[in-house]
Amino acid sequence: MNNNRRRFLAALGAAPLIMHPLARALADDMPASLRGTKPVWIPANAPLSRVPTNLPIQGRVVVIGGGMAGATVAKYLRLWGGSGLQVILVERERTYVSSIMSNLVLSDALTIESLTFNWKRLMDRYGVKLVAGEVTAIDPAGKRVMLNGSSIPYDRLVVAPGIEFDPVAGLETAAAQDRVPHAWKAGAQTTILRKQIAAMPGGGVFLMSVPKAPYRCPPGPYERACIVADHLKRAKPRSKVIVLDENPAITVEKDLFTHAFNVVHAGVIDYRPGVGVQSVDAAAGTVKTSSGEMIKANVLNVIPNQRAGAILKEAGLTNSTDGRWSTVNELTYESTAAEGIHVLGDSAATMQPKAGHIANQEAKVCADVIVRGFLGLAPDPAPVTNSACYSPITAKTASWLTALYAYDPASKRMKPIAGGMGEGPASARNMEEMRQWFSNLMTDSYA
Repeated sequence: MNNNRRRFLAALGAAPLIMHPLARALADDMPASLRGTKPVWIPANAPLSRVPTNLPIQGRVVVIGGGMAGATVAKYLRLWGGSGLQVILVERERTYVSSIMSNLVLSDALTIESLTFNWKRLMDRYGVKLVAGEVTAIDPAGKRVMLNGSSIPYDRLVVAPGIEFDPVAGLETAAAQDRVPHAWKAGAQTTILRKQIAAMPGGGVFLMSVPKAPYRCPPGPYERACIVADHLKRAKPRSKVIVLDENPAITVEKDLFTHAFNVVHAGVIDYRPGVGVQSVDAAAGTVKTSSGEMIKANVLNVIPNQRAGAILKEAGLTNSTDGRWSTVNELTYESTAAEGIHVLGDSAATMQPKAGHIANQEAKVCADVIVRGFLGLAPDPAPVTNSACYSPITAKTASWLTALYAYDPASKRMKPIAGGMGEGPASARNMEEMRQWFSNLMTDSYA
């Protein structure tokens, strides 16, 4: 085992392992394709709040968004806060489709249905109240969340809306976006892109773009290029994958993906760094690049640049230097623009990645902070988070990447821990571990 990985597992206390009853419950519902051949395991020292459980709490927390961050914070607020803490989760969708693993839908290795979750267990097991609706405004002064025709007061508000996309010239209409799906929010567009790949002729061209960092990952762009290339080699011989990367170089696992592009998928992937998309002609199936080149492809997968959820901008909470993200106190995830509002997940401006695993971790830190706050206690002064990510490189192999982050009081930031990062090459074993990691993570957030 790689030394970095050994240190990572030691830091997590990953041995010994026990079967958690919630993991068992969700495993029973999870499709066989995601269960793997072993039980779903979680560390014996799964995160526990150190807040005294015998102290009464009275209050109301409203959570906007039921993705990885929103679902997790709602669950743990109820788990740690007790019966006196009311938690209301506001969500506009009927189900949540995981972006994690969604690239595997493109090669028919998984189905959208197998990545679809709901909030029933959070309601039934923990007493989270679900309100279906669209948040139209946030009133920080009045401490209210506005919906169409109603409003909900709060003592504390958690906003976890995910990401929004910058407009792309030529993709302003819904029809154009269906022809050129980004499939970066898993769901209907993922299915559309899968069907387009299935309809490609042998010898065809799949063109995808990589947005300017920072961007949500997963789904990972370089992972997507590998999955599609591997699938096309088997199902559509002589086909090509063109990757236009707006960044000057591969932004994550550079050595691994350079090898994947140049060796594993040599002759199939054409990687072009420092090239963005200027405009798209959806009807003609062409893109005009930032260098003025016109490229035609059978399938276009243009992934726009990303920013914080729209509701945060409308509430005046996108206060990062570039105005695209929400700056937070990284000890508490409380917005630096408004008291009593916490921003989690992809929309928050931190040094941590915009990833589902980190969203889950941030949510637990935030839940602990809020529960402590209701009791008049100070936040934990030294929170630690961890990020794990697996990337399929072929139909049978995947790589892994891990990182640990700790709060640095000098800079007031969550920073990578020295020696806490590691990565591993693509292997069949990692593909199996990826499925169990995913099952474990979704159990922790939704069961």
